[in-house]
Order: sequence, then C-alpha cells, then structure tokens
Amino acid sequence: MTALPSAVQAPTDARQVLDRCRALVRPALREAVGRTHPWVGEMAAYSFGWCEVGGAPAAASGGKGVRQALAVLGAEAAGAPGHLAVPGAVAVELVHAFSLLHDDIMDGDTARRRRPTVWKAYGTGPAVLAGDALFALAVETLAGQPAGPQSVRLLSVALQDLVRGQADDLLFATRPWTGPERVRPDEYRTMAEHKTGALLGCAAALGALLGGAPPTTVAALDRAGRHLGIAFQMVDDLLGIWGDPAVTGKPVHGDLRERKKTFPVLAALDSPAGGRLRPLLESAADPGEAAALIEEAGGRSATLAQARRHVTAVEAALAQAPLEASAAGELRALLDFLVRRDL
Repeated sequence: MTALPSAVQAPTDARQVLDRCRALVRPALREAVGRTHPWVGEMAAYSFGWCEVGGAPAAASGGKGVRQALAVLGAEAAGAPGHLAVPGAVAVELVHAFSLLHDDIMDGDTARRRRPTVWKAYGTGPAVLAGDALFALAVETLAGQPAGPQSVRLLSVALQDLVRGQADDLLFATRPWTGPERVRPDEYRTMAEHKTGALLGCAAALGALLGGAPPTTVAALDRAGRHLGIAFQMVDDLLGIWGDPAVTGKPVHGDLRERKKTFPVLAALDSPAGGRLRPLLESAADPGEAAALIEEAGGRSATLAQARRHVTAVEAALAQAPLEASAAGELRALLDFLVRRDL
C-alpha cells in the first residue's frame, strides 16, 4: 500500500507508549470490572481477553489499548501526571468494550481477535447485558471524579455521536450503490467521525480535562481525536480490500466479499468508471476484479488523499494547544502507528 506521510516528530516507539499506558490503567480497569455481577464480570473479562469461557485465565490479546493511551497522553500533554487520567481511560475503555459487544451482535460477527465473540460464546441476551453493565460502570467511574459533571457530559456527547455513526453505518447497507439515494463520500466521512472518531476524541479530551487543562486545550484534543478516527477508518477501508491477511487477520478482499460501502468503493463509484463497477458489486463476480477496477477508478488514491488530509488536520489541532513537548511527541507517534497498521 502507498505509504501515508509520517506524523512522527521524534523517534518514539508507539508500542512502548501503549504498553506504559496499559500498565498504568489496567489495575483500575480490572477493579471496575470486578465491581459488577460475577457472571457479567466474567463476560467482560472474556471480552478484554483476560479469561476463557468459564473464567480460566487466558493469554489472548485484549487489544492495543489505544483509547487508554490517548486519555493518559491527554493529561500528560496538558502538563499533568498521567495517573489523573486513569478514571477517564477506564471509562472510555469500558464504553469501547460495550460498543463492540453490541456491534458484534448487530453485525452478526462471530469472531473478534481470533476468538468467538461474546454473544457467540455466551448467547445474545447475556452479551447485551454485559454491554449494558460496562456502560453503567463507565458512567459511575466518571461521576465520582471532581470534574464529574463535565466528564460525564463529554462522554455523553461522544456516545450520542457514536450511536449516530452506528445508525448511519447500518442504514448505508440498505441504500443503493448508485442514483440519488446512494451513499456519498461526505456522508461516509461524517459517519466515520461519529462511529470511530468521537470516542478517540473523547479519550484525549477526558484526559486533558481530568488533568486540569483549559477548555481550549480540551477542545483541541477532541478535534484531533475525531480527525484521527476518520484517518483510521480510511486506512481500515484500504486494508479491508488490499491488506495482507497475515497482518490484518482478515481474508483478502474481505470487505468486497461482504459488499461493504467503504470509502474506496464510494469514491470509485463517483468516478467516470463507476458505471462499470456497479454490476460487479451487484453480482457474485470475483472481488479481485472489483478491486482492480476500484484502483483504476481512483478509489484507492482518493482514500489515501483523504487519510492524509485528516492526518494533517490532527497536526493542526495539536498545534493549536500549548502541549507539553514529550507527551505531544508520543501523541504523534501514536498517530503514526494507528495510520500504519502494517508495522
């Protein structure tokens, strides 16, 4: 895949940043999950990769902890100790896990991180219940903080946007590929900001808020996270068509096989070659043929251009706030890591 421009300003290892932030947040996250019903807590622990069905310890990956890191770095970038952001990091991670539990049910996904999803392992009703419990824990975690009202308000705005994004994403599947009712690229960008960017922005903003940052800094980090979410989704769309299965864990051309309305497809449909692409999308044709036509029509290059645009917007947002240099460098390293999933 054609490379995106590097956002790293210093030789910071993003994996080390993620490891450090996860280690800071993990005890509080486990404590929060331990406050819920034991059975619900087991499902939550399973979703985080901490245990197997039945509660036996597991060595499964629980994810990178990106949102946890954004919260911690949000506080540190504002000049505060990272531990002040831990309640925000826990809350956002709980909400993220809640959204994944429900998303897997809505999308009918049977596997996540190479394991059965919670609804597949425990049942649909129990998985819904576990998601509800994680959401309640997130609100409880924030409400007890000195900046509780403002923190809960930030999280509520992000949740409303996440729901809007998920609703739009579900509705996109029912709309035609072409014609006046088709999904347009600008609609897709808005969906990506809401579904993916809102919680990333909320994480960084919550960290800054809990670290005592002024409203302008909180808002700047929220904007940065939202643009990061769009860039992240654009790269995800590229990987969903052209990514290496050994890296992505997904089959080649997987998104095309599922006929997902991703940004490269929508951009290609808006091109002069779009008329040739529609029959391929509406048939059982080899997805490799559709992938080649999408690239020929400029869908791949248009997606890369959009991702670059939003990476630049992240940089612009970070530049609008007086951030502590070391933490700002780590934020930029994390950005680079997230938009280069082939590392």
